[in-house]
Amino acid sequence: MQQSPLLVLLQKLSLFCSVVVVVLLLQLNLSSLPASAASETATSAGHAIPYPPYEHFPVRETILGTKITKIETKPTNEYYNEVEAQLGQNHTANNTSKDGNNGKKWKLKLLHRDKLGYSSFVDHHERFQARMQRDIKRVSAIMRKISGGKVSSNKIDSKAVGSYYEAEEFGTEVVSGMEQGSGEYFVRIGVGSPARNQYMVIDSGSDVLWVQCQPCNLCYHQSDPVFDPSLSASLAWVPCGSTACDQVENSGCHSGRCKYEVMYGDGSYTQGTLAFETLSFGGTVVRNVAIGCGHRNRGMFIGAAGLLGLGGGSMSLVGQLGGQTGGAFSYCLVSLGTASSGSLDFGRGALPVGAAWVPLLHNPRAPSFYYIGLSGLGVGGMQLPISEDVFGLTESGNGGVVMDTGTAVTRLPTAAYVAFRNAFLTETASLPRAPAVSIFDTCYDLNGFVTVRVPTVSFFLSGGPILTLPARNFLIPVDERGTFCFAFAPSPTGLSIIGNIQQEGIQISFDGANGFVGFGPNVC
Repeated sequence: MQQSPLLVLLQKLSLFCSVVVVVLLLQLNLSSLPASAASETATSAGHAIPYPPYEHFPVRETILGTKITKIETKPTNEYYNEVEAQLGQNHTANNTSKDGNNGKKWKLKLLHRDKLGYSSFVDHHERFQARMQRDIKRVSAIMRKISGGKVSSNKIDSKAVGSYYEAEEFGTEVVSGMEQGSGEYFVRIGVGSPARNQYMVIDSGSDVLWVQCQPCNLCYHQSDPVFDPSLSASLAWVPCGSTACDQVENSGCHSGRCKYEVMYGDGSYTQGTLAFETLSFGGTVVRNVAIGCGHRNRGMFIGAAGLLGLGGGSMSLVGQLGGQTGGAFSYCLVSLGTASSGSLDFGRGALPVGAAWVPLLHNPRAPSFYYIGLSGLGVGGMQLPISEDVFGLTESGNGGVVMDTGTAVTRLPTAAYVAFRNAFLTETASLPRAPAVSIFDTCYDLNGFVTVRVPTVSFFLSGGPILTLPARNFLIPVDERGTFCFAFAPSPTGLSIIGNIQQEGIQISFDGANGFVGFGPNVC
């Protein structure tokens, strides 16, 4: 039967309207992305990295991964030469394009610090218990810092720092510090001229960079010789009253030199003299970086030479480089027991195409921390009936969701955690339970299993993207006998913290210039 002309016209009009609506929706979605990602879209179905609602978790393989095989640590220069040969490129500040998006990017292999031969732990259970004790102190420190944080509106003088550094991307080796009695991940960098290679804790919640220095009046044990400032041709002491000195809380003056003191919430501290120094990241040299030269240091940093702050404040490495990198950096934290590699990269060229971007939120009470919006949680592909208000950041600076490399286990407000845990328990009712271990109240006895079927879990991020985690990011072994625990814990306050266990294996990027954080699309 032939359709009437009026009906055909109506069908064409309906099709035209549908196309217009789709185009408008696409334009709206693109407008919500950062400028660096204007040509990118979130990955399929709104998922940062697509995972199925359920998966077969390799129990036996994961248990075998707890038995870490130590490797010999090669001199850093030898390691860099190997990587340069593999990548077929040698980057220096003099031959890299000033166009951060089009220039070359220095990328080095990421290794687990667990595989280096400095540990005194004899088995995985000891490593786990020590890690949980550090984690408890870390979370307590963060909550005290946020509740009593001070706001500084000053900005560091860009001419004083990095004045000889040309915009490029650079990166460095990142290794897990779980066995070091200190921060969770380390980087290997060169300090001074000539460069002395040092392991540094990376911390996305701290700003001041510092290394232990001679003369060392009070120092903890570190893996490398303590840095001697008298042997560096590039070191210049920061004078009292300078912009850089004013940026450091608890700064003082002695003999015309700027003194600093940083106290951490877990009782750790560093005291010393502030200096401008040259740092080396593989083939990249960054000059005039303000660092602390610590003569009295104590705390949970054993094994590392100091701390490399990556926080949002002006004195962090990211803050000091400022517009030269656009506040952009990206990292991939490797998972324990895998042969995967990752990296820590700086520069706008480090921002990936295809990431799922969400806005960064600012808390004036804690400007060093990176906050994101969280609208809900999911188990097995289904979002749970938890109010978005539970995760909100209030005008007074309470609550909110912080992403932190130094915290291992994700903390959630108690009400959200209980609903989350109970949903997971329902979906895993067939698995044999085990007693609570440390901070974990939901554990399983998987001894004898080769694989088990478990649900994946999801973070529903504000703005639409969904970050779904595979089981290895939340079902973790606590011993070598097959005891696994659900790696989340309740928060004693309204603050949520997304820890590094949940971040492992996911490419995470920060676009500070535009105020976005991206997840995926790559895994590492």
